Amino acid sequence: MVWIAGAGGVGREALDVALAAGVEVAGFLDDRLAGSPVRGLPVRRPAELPAGAPYLIGIADPAVRARLAALLDAAGGRPVTLVHPRAIIAPETELAPGCLVMGGAHVSSSVRLGPHSQVHYNATVGHDSRLGARVTVYPGANVSGAVHLADDSTVGSGAVVLQGRTVGRAAFVGAAATVTRDVPPGTTVVGTPARPLARTSPEGVA
Repeated sequence: MVWIAGAGGVGREALDVALAAGVEVAGFLDDRLAGSPVRGLPVRRPAELPAGAPYLIGIADPAVRARLAALLDAAGGRPVTLVHPRAIIAPETELAPGCLVMGGAHVSSSVRLGPHSQVHYNATVGHDSRLGARVTVYPGANVSGAVHLADDSTVGSGAVVLQGRTVGRAAFVGAAATVTRDVPPGTTVVGTPARPLARTSPEGVA
């Protein structure tokens, strides 16, 4: 039985995926909600994961995913992958341990998803794309072919990343943005075509 780390929105969606796939869930791991049942399942603190137990992290924030993965691995946990039965995973595609692929997602041929990556509802990932560790592709996003999404990067809901582009480590593509050129590491881009988000000083002057 798998434990789901995170009992918030993505964690409950991960439970939906598990139920649809016929995977039994033991409960949730969540410091904030420990001791209060969620969806009829027990909630423990992450440090209370039984030794050797399988787990999946159902949290959107890549930094939190990284912290929890380190903690759960050190406790002897085993990351597992959950794929909704209505998702499409094409041939020659590799999903590393800890991945979450939700219903309606389409992951095309010869794609590689790194550890603890997530592809949400109705998102698409094109052929020969490479997703690093803890990448998030939000609902309805379209990642074209031969794209590289580096570790901890995020593609927002309804966004489009055009063919062959690179989204750098910990970069964030805003909702409905269209990425036509490479996105530098740590940058947030918005709009069509996507441009770096303007920073505003405390006085309100850019």
